[in-house]
Amino acid sequence: MARRFLDASKGFGIDEIETTDDIVIPSDPLKRVIGQDEAIEVARIAAMQRRHLLLVGPPGVGKSMTAQAMSLHLPPPTEEIRVVHNPANPERPSVEVVKREDVIRERMEAQVCDGVLMHPKDVPANVATKLGYRCAHCGTISSFRERVCIRCGKPKAAFPEPTSNPFSDILSGIFEVTINQIGLGENRVTTTRRVGDREEVVAYERADDMILFLDEKALEKRREMQKRKPHKVLVPIDRKTFVLATGASETELLGDVRHDPYGGHPQVGTPHYERVIPGAVHEAHQGVLFIDEIPHLGPLQRYILTAMQERKYPITGRNPQSAGASVRVDNVPCDFIFVGACNIQDIVHILSPFRSRISGAGYEVLLETTMPDDDINRAKLAQFVAQEIQMDARIPPADRSAVLAIIDEARRRARLIDGKQNALTLRLRDLGGVIRAAGDLAVIQQSKYISEAHIKLALKRARPIEEQIKTRYGSLYTGITKDVTPAQKESMQYYNVDEHLLDRDRSYL
Repeated sequence: MARRFLDASKGFGIDEIETTDDIVIPSDPLKRVIGQDEAIEVARIAAMQRRHLLLVGPPGVGKSMTAQAMSLHLPPPTEEIRVVHNPANPERPSVEVVKREDVIRERMEAQVCDGVLMHPKDVPANVATKLGYRCAHCGTISSFRERVCIRCGKPKAAFPEPTSNPFSDILSGIFEVTINQIGLGENRVTTTRRVGDREEVVAYERADDMILFLDEKALEKRREMQKRKPHKVLVPIDRKTFVLATGASETELLGDVRHDPYGGHPQVGTPHYERVIPGAVHEAHQGVLFIDEIPHLGPLQRYILTAMQERKYPITGRNPQSAGASVRVDNVPCDFIFVGACNIQDIVHILSPFRSRISGAGYEVLLETTMPDDDINRAKLAQFVAQEIQMDARIPPADRSAVLAIIDEARRRARLIDGKQNALTLRLRDLGGVIRAAGDLAVIQQSKYISEAHIKLALKRARPIEEQIKTRYGSLYTGITKDVTPAQKESMQYYNVDEHLLDRDRSYL
C-alpha cells in the first residue's frame, strides 16, 4: 500500500522523499494552490462573506485554480429554479424558486408515484393476460410485443380474423405487422384488491418487460402531480458551484429561447417554457461565476454588471428571426459570486463601472510569480509534483531525483523570467506540462517511477517553439526569412507586417 505521511504544511526535507506517493495531498482545495498565500486568504474570506474577486497575474500562476478551490468552500445550493407554463400568456412563462427541502419532498412523492415493478408471473393471471404478457391458452409468459405464444404457437389473445374479405390475405399481413408493433392487450388495467376490511383501487401498467404496480396511494399522488402546472427545471438543485464562462457568447452568458419551426403551436410545437435555456449567470446562482481574460468579453461586461447589481436577469429570445424572439422570462435569479481574472496589461480594458463594482463589493489581488527558495516552499513544490501526477492519473509517481530536477528548473525559471535570485517560480502550468511529458516517457520506457533523466529529456522536448526556432536558425527573423519564399511574402500581407515589426526592433531575437 502506498505510504502517505509527508505534509507540506508542516514542512519536510526533500531528502525524506522516496517517491511522491509519500506526500500528503491536502483535503482542503485552497491548500493545493501553491505559493499564493494572500490570494488564498482573500478567497477564503470571499467564499465565507460572498464577496467578488479580481485576480491579476500572468498565465499559469493559479488564477483559475484559486477560483475553483474557492467554489468548493461554498455550501451546496439551497434553491432550484424552474420556469413554469403561463396558460394566460404562454410567451411570458413565470419563474418558480423551490427550496431544497421541497425538492426532496417532491422526489419522495414521485418515488411513491413510480409504484413497484413486478414480474408478469407475480401479478394476477387475468391482469397479465389483459396486458399481453400471458398466453390465454397455456399460461406461458413472454413479452407483450409477441402476438403469438412462444410455446404453443397460438395467438396469445383472440382477435377477429377477416374471413369474408377477398383481400384477407393482404390485410392479415398488415394486421399482424401492426399488432406486433403496438403489442397485445391493454396498456393499463385497473382493478381492486382487498386490504384488511376494505377494498382499494389499484392499477397495473406496462413497463417494458416488467409490470408497474400502483396502489391507491400512488394513484392519488399521481393525480395530485398531474394537477400541477407544467414546468421545466431551469437550474437544478444538484449542480456544481463553479461555472466557467470564459469565451462565452451573449447567448451562453445570458440565456436564450430555442427556435421552434412550429412557433410553439399547442398541437405540434414545443411549449414556450420548455424552450427556455439558462445562461451562465443563472447556472452560477448561489455559486461562483468565473471569467478568465475579462477584457475579451468587451461590451458584455455591462450585462454581467447588471446581473451582479440586480441579482436577477431576464431570459429572452436573442435571435430576431427565431420563433423564440417574443418569449421572455423575467426575474430569473442569478445571485452569484463573480471571480474574474486577467493579465496586468489588460486591466485598462476592464470597464470602469464593472471594476468599481468588483472593488466596491469584493477584493482585488495581484498574484505572485515567485516564492522564496526555502525548505517550506520546496516541500510545497514537491506537493505540486504529487498533485499533478495524481490529477493526470496516467503516469507513475516521481522519485526524489525527479523532484529535485523540478526544483532546479523552478529556480532557473525564476532567475531567467522574473530576475529573482534564491527564488522558485510560480508559473506552474508550464512545469505541470514538463511533469506530464516526463511521465509519458516513463510509461513508454516501462519505468516504475519518473526519474531525473525523464525530467531532463522532457525539458528538452517541452521547449517553446520560439526557443526551438532560435536554436535552429539563430533568431526568429532568420527563421522567417529562411522558411518563407519571396512569393509568399508578396502574397501574404501578414508576413510583410511581421517583417516590418521585426525590422523595427530585432534586439529581442
